[in-house]
Amino acid sequence: MNLENTKAQMRKGVLEFCILSLLSGHEAYTSEILNTLKESKLLVVEGTIYPLLNRLKKDGLLTYRWEESTGGPPRKYYRITPLGQEFLEELRKTWKELQHAVEKTTT
Repeated sequence: MNLENTKAQMRKGVLEFCILSLLSGHEAYTSEILNTLKESKLLVVEGTIYPLLNRLKKDGLLTYRWEESTGGPPRKYYRITPLGQEFLEELRKTWKELQHAVEKTTT
């Protein structure tokens, strides 16, 4: 059994929830999202985050705007949509239920 693979799969499973949670408080560009996730030990790489952000936008859960940058190319700032906020609330309920179930079975 590969412990690192199992841990990576667990992190991947909550990534969508974490991104929506992060963006529910404020808009952010991809580098900010990546840094926050890395600081939280979710160990995300750009190759993972871009397809996920695109899928969340395609599903209507996120939107973005372009902003010129003083030190490089324009930045794409993501923010959660009203539909994304509703989806996030359902994920929060599910997370609490899952957390309770796991705690119940592991104590």
